[in-house]
Amino acid sequence: MTPQQLEAAITPKTKAVLICSPNNPTGTQLGQEELVMLADIVKKHDLLVISDEIYAELAYDEEFTSFAAVDGMLERTIVINGFSKGFAMTGWRLGFVCAPKEISEAMLKLHQYAMMCAPTVAQHAALEALKSGMQDVEEMRRSYRRRRNYIVKSFNDMGLDCHNPGGAFYAFPSIEKTGMTSMEFAEKLLKEELVAVVPGDVFGESGEGHIRCSYASSMEQLQEALRRMERFMKNHCQ
Repeated sequence: MTPQQLEAAITPKTKAVLICSPNNPTGTQLGQEELVMLADIVKKHDLLVISDEIYAELAYDEEFTSFAAVDGMLERTIVINGFSKGFAMTGWRLGFVCAPKEISEAMLKLHQYAMMCAPTVAQHAALEALKSGMQDVEEMRRSYRRRRNYIVKSFNDMGLDCHNPGGAFYAFPSIEKTGMTSMEFAEKLLKEELVAVVPGDVFGESGEGHIRCSYASSMEQLQEALRRMERFMKNHCQ
């Protein structure tokens, strides 16, 4: 959703806006100019922003900027983050929230009686990751960038139009020229070539005509998957 589309979607009942940058499923990262435009809309309508920044460490082409760092947004922003993506700790189920004091206190009243605290071992692992793991995060980011460049070029070369995602580890190519729906494409690809992708329509109406493809796997696996997808395209688009 662009800032202009957001402005048009706001109603008198709107209290908060949720953003995810870098984004799942498209990998899009909001730039400084877009963040400022969003901030102007937020101030104009006196809104809060829930900023999902779980992919913050996986930004490839420009430095990541938290929405809370935009001028005037610190007291309007609830940051959601965690360790699963940037530190490859999926399964540890360890996350955190940063918010203005009055919002944090209200959240705590609900949280402390709904669940126990995070496991001690996960907390110690996260502390060690923060203290000693940043070099590994940078190495992982470089590896993801190489795979991102490879998968995007491969999709465009085989006729699946794909923009260059700025972060996360997903590509979101268009499959409209095949004449199939997203679900049809995903099901046929899985059945015929044993390659799994996510149909774009599961992310909403605007995702129809696309598929989400993760490149969070080895280069060898990506190369094999893309060879099979190229063969699939030749079989169905000639």
